[in-house]
Amino acid sequence: MLDSTIDTLRDLLGTDVVSTDAEVLASRRRDYWAASALREWRGDTMGEPGCVVRPRGPEQVQDLVRFCGANRIALMPFGLGSGVCGGVLPTDDVVLLDMSSMSRTREIDEHDLLATFDAGKNGLEAEEEVAERGFTIGHWPQSIAVSSVGGWVSTRASGQFSTAYGNVEDIVYSIEAVLPDGELVHLGKAPRAAAGPDLRHVVMGAEGTMGVVTGVTFSLRRAPESRRLTAFHARGATPTDSMALGIEAQRRIVQSDWRPPVMRLYDGSEVARNFPEHRSGDDAALLMVHEGPAGRVDAEVADVTRIATETGLTVADAGMVEQWLESRNHVPTWTDFFERGAVVDTIEISAPWSRIVDVYAAVVASLGQVEGIVNASAHSSHVYRSGINLYFSFAVLAEVADMEDRYFECWHRTMEATAANGGGIAHHHGSGRLRIPYLHHDLGAGGVELLRTLKGAVDPAGIMNPGNLIPPPPR
Repeated sequence: MLDSTIDTLRDLLGTDVVSTDAEVLASRRRDYWAASALREWRGDTMGEPGCVVRPRGPEQVQDLVRFCGANRIALMPFGLGSGVCGGVLPTDDVVLLDMSSMSRTREIDEHDLLATFDAGKNGLEAEEEVAERGFTIGHWPQSIAVSSVGGWVSTRASGQFSTAYGNVEDIVYSIEAVLPDGELVHLGKAPRAAAGPDLRHVVMGAEGTMGVVTGVTFSLRRAPESRRLTAFHARGATPTDSMALGIEAQRRIVQSDWRPPVMRLYDGSEVARNFPEHRSGDDAALLMVHEGPAGRVDAEVADVTRIATETGLTVADAGMVEQWLESRNHVPTWTDFFERGAVVDTIEISAPWSRIVDVYAAVVASLGQVEGIVNASAHSSHVYRSGINLYFSFAVLAEVADMEDRYFECWHRTMEATAANGGGIAHHHGSGRLRIPYLHHDLGAGGVELLRTLKGAVDPAGIMNPGNLIPPPPR
C-alpha cells in the first residue's frame, strides 16, 4: 500500500487509529482457519494487510468506508479472528478494519429484555454482563471467549444451547451497519415486521462482503430457574445403526415439542475419544441439558426419558454431561496436531431427518478412503423439528508436504457426499473462502447468480472483503 494512502488515512482518522506496526500486521494476516494455520506453521509466505485500522465508533467506520470506496481500496472487516473458513486472507493492498476497539456495552434494557453492544464486543464479556443482571443472551458458541458479537452476526453463528434458544438469527433484534457507500443503517426496530424483506439478512451471514456490522441488539432471556442433565446410550448392530437409533430418539423428542437446549449425540468413535470412562462398547451417546422453570424441566426430563427408552436407548451416567459442560470449550491448538504429523478439522452440515443417516454413513465411508486417515467421526449438536445438524471430525496422518492436499481432500469428500445425499453443506461456521466451490449445492445456479447480483447492487465498487463468500462468475 502506498505511503501516501496511509498518510491520508492517518490525517482522516488519527495516527493512533491507523497502524503499520510489523507485529500488528503479522497478527492480522489470518483468522483461525486450519489451512492458514498450517501454511504459517510450515513457514509459507503469507500476505499481510497494508495497514490495520481500529476505529473508535461508527462515524470513523463511515469515513473509512467512504475513503476506500472513493479510491477503490479493498476493505476487510476483522472481529476477533475466530473464524474457521478463511474469511480473512489480506494482501498488502488491503485495509484491514479491526473492530476490536469498538467494544462498548451501549445499553441493557431490563424491561424490554434488550441488550445493545458495539460489534467488536467480546461474546463472553457480553454474556457475563447480562448474567450479572439475571439474564442470558442464550448464544454459546464454542468460541464464545474469543469471538465478537458482530462476528456472530456476520457468520450466522449457532451456539451450543440452540435447540431451545435458537441460532443467532433468532436472538438478534436489530443490527447497525455501515453499507459500502458509507451509509449508516439501522435494520430492525420492532419485535417483528412486515415492511418488505427482512434487511437484517443482507448483512447477517454476509461475512463482511455487504458492509460492516457496527452494533448489535439482542433479545435477552431471563436466567433459567432450574437445570437438570440426562444421558443415554444407543446401541445398534453397527455404528451407523447406533447413530440412527439416537437420531430417531431426538426426532421423537423434538417433534413432541420438547426443547432441551443442549442435545448432543456422539457416535461410538467420539464417545471413546471424549468420554472413555463412560464408554459402553461401540454405543453412541446422547447428552442433554434441560433448563427453564422448575416444573417444566421436571416434566421435560420425565417425558424425554420415556421417549428415549421407548425408542430403545438406555439410561447412562449424566456425569458425561457434567464433563462436557466443564470441558466443552477447551480444544488443542492446530499446531499441537501438526507437530504430531496430523492435520485435523471439523465440518458442520445439516439435513432433514429422512436423509441424515445416509449423510452420516456416506461421509464417514468417503473419509475412510483418504490415505492416512485415522479418524472419521461425527456428533450432532443442533436439532430442529424437521432435521438435525452433524459435526464431522477428521484426522489424517501425512508428511508435511502432503498435509494441505489431505486436508482439502477431506473437505471435498465431506461436501460432495453431504450434497449427494440431500444435506446442506454449511450449518453455522459460515462459508468464507473454503466453501465457495460448494455453494452451488445449497443455492443452485440461480441462487448463486442472485448472490452475485445482490453483491453487485450493494457493493458496486467491490471493495468489501473481495474473494470471500461470493463465487466468481463463470468464465
